[in-house]
Amino acid sequence: MKKIVFFGSGYFVIPVIKALQDQGLMLVVTNEPKGRLVDYLKKHKIPYMFSQLKDASTIEKIKEINPDLAILASFGVYVPDAIINMFPQGILNVHPSLLPEFKGPSPVQFTILSGTKKTGVTIIQMDDEFDHGPIVAHKSVDLAGNETSPQLLELLFEAGAELIKNIAQDVNSGKKIQSIPQDHKKETWSIEIEKKDGKIDLSNPPEKTELLRKIRAYFPWPGVHLTVSLGEKTKILKLMPSDIVQVEGKKPMSYKDFVNGYGKDAKIILEKLSLLP
Repeated sequence: MKKIVFFGSGYFVIPVIKALQDQGLMLVVTNEPKGRLVDYLKKHKIPYMFSQLKDASTIEKIKEINPDLAILASFGVYVPDAIINMFPQGILNVHPSLLPEFKGPSPVQFTILSGTKKTGVTIIQMDDEFDHGPIVAHKSVDLAGNETSPQLLELLFEAGAELIKNIAQDVNSGKKIQSIPQDHKKETWSIEIEKKDGKIDLSNPPEKTELLRKIRAYFPWPGVHLTVSLGEKTKILKLMPSDIVQVEGKKPMSYKDFVNGYGKDAKIILEKLSLLP
């Protein structure tokens, strides 16, 4: 059986790890020292190490394993050529979009912001350019139109796990990884999400459809937020999925409870945002 190393972070990559557990997974390299992913690795006694890929110990550890293949999903750290070249069959990247659509660091958020009815997951062979390598496999996923970023991440990495399991099984049966070049003329890009992206100007708010997409795309971070006047106080108001708001210093509440608690001020705010029924 081939020896596989996995690079990844975030609880939503756990399905990919599950898919590899009986396919030769030898080591998980993560850039987060704790959380649900690490808890899962400890529970299932999967060898792992915390690394930003800047230390020689990571390379030495991988050399000791003498791996054949690596899988990467949501790692968020640049992988140097010295590590890519350690794997005879390369590194396969699980990217949560239908490449060449929405290359870059925020494909899921940009998918939701675009309002598209369909997205998917793509497995590519990594090269020395960002999200550039040839496509090994992809799977389309239909959208309901109400997904938040975490929900869509979970959905896409579940789909990606199915593809990765099939690829790993093929590799272990002796099949060579096949790929086709991306059509880079059709590429679109996502960019890094910043806190300011979630700020809304109540005097000039986006139209309702755009606002609702932002609420889902930017949940839970940076969140859609605005500065409002409630009585004699100025507060930060967060808008959340499922008709929920959160006043600074308070617990989340429904639109109805918001109006009941803050009266006319709350009603005016929701009216300006076109969020009242």
